[in-house]
Amino acid sequence: MEKLEALKISSMRPRSNILDRPLSKGKSEVSQSIVALLFSEIVQYSQSRVFTVPELQTRLHELGQDVGTRIIDLYFVRERSSKRETKLTQMLLFVKTTVWKNLFGKEAEKLEHANDDERTYYIIEKEPLVNTFISVPKDKSSLNCANFTAGIVEAVLTHCGFPCKVTAHWHKGTTYMVKFEDFVIARDKQMEEK
Repeated sequence: MEKLEALKISSMRPRSNILDRPLSKGKSEVSQSIVALLFSEIVQYSQSRVFTVPELQTRLHELGQDVGTRIIDLYFVRERSSKRETKLTQMLLFVKTTVWKNLFGKEAEKLEHANDDERTYYIIEKEPLVNTFISVPKDKSSLNCANFTAGIVEAVLTHCGFPCKVTAHWHKGTTYMVKFEDFVIARDKQMEEK
């Protein structure tokens, strides 16, 4: 009898739409092994359609851009109370913390500004999740699957009004080099003066 009443009560609760749930509550719904399996399939699928490592990295970057576009749209649909960042440093911190936590369950390790170029920033991640479960053959040792993540970051920043190019490099683990358009830096300086 108690089970029947509990069943009635649970069926009377309003069910929330998946698009209405915050991203931060959804990260524990998918296991890392499933993500690893799906990403490994993406890499294998992409690899079967290209001939060289640079082509494969470009393909992964393009797929990452598609994901990044959808991620930022989904974030702003779900998190209605969040504000749109207008300053470059705040936007980069948003990517390093919020975007990274929603995608990978943790923040990126570091965010650095290049000493010699005001347009260049680095997001550093020692062990990217996308490289963790990929076995790279010796003949493709230069392959960095983190180009997928670089595509995501590029799409997020570009669609938030900070056009840039993002590339992944083997340095201190994986370093994402973010190179902004000149007008983004000029706009940010102008905003600081006000």
